[in-house]
Amino acid sequence: MTPLLTTRGLSKSFGGVQAVRSVDFQLAAGEIRALIGPNGAGKTTFVGLISGRIAPSAGAVIFDGEDITQLPAHLRVRRGIAYTFQITSVFPELTTYENVALSVQRALIDRGGRSLVHPRSALQRGVLEAVERTGLAERLGMRAGSLSYGHQRLLEVAMGLALKPRLLILDEPTQGLSDGEIDGFVALVRDIAREATVLLIEHNMPVVMALADRITVLDAGRILAEGTPDAIRRDRAVQDAYLGAPADG
Repeated sequence: MTPLLTTRGLSKSFGGVQAVRSVDFQLAAGEIRALIGPNGAGKTTFVGLISGRIAPSAGAVIFDGEDITQLPAHLRVRRGIAYTFQITSVFPELTTYENVALSVQRALIDRGGRSLVHPRSALQRGVLEAVERTGLAERLGMRAGSLSYGHQRLLEVAMGLALKPRLLILDEPTQGLSDGEIDGFVALVRDIAREATVLLIEHNMPVVMALADRITVLDAGRILAEGTPDAIRRDRAVQDAYLGAPADG
């Protein structure tokens, strides 16, 4: 089976600093993949290269069999790649509804939505579906800038979902969420994975271990290890670089 996403020799240098070093990576359709590693490992740069927000120094990005290395970010969105940022990027002066509506409108236009008989109804349905799934339905009329940081993170996820992506990239999505909200987020990602592939950057290891089908560990811009959660937990190189010794010694 052809992977949904492949990178070949993907590299990025900033001046003399190599943030990502010749990464070969494959992601299967329908998978929940976690990307972990110490601070400065190159995780956010790597997903920036995949989403088209950063241009590579070398290498290629293949999505669903198509070389998209030269495509700008907005055209990758049209191909089905949605990316939520490590730092919130909502429109603070717009309401929750208006923020999500922008994404729904983009998705409708990309799918020929200008020809819909009732575009306003389609817009409303798309917004309500996204906010209900993320638990934001009671905050539709609130200005995004007045939401708590955790709810702004969930708003970003709602905006990503509203694009109807084939690949949803989540960068530190549980940052700022309460324990109860994190439990809800884990359930949400499992629900999303029924219709989309998920690539998750996350420092909360219980979340990673609960969600990921497979884990990729980056260290100093290179892939240090890949495998199931259990295999990664027991990998000595990963323990030394990031996780520490396992609880059972």
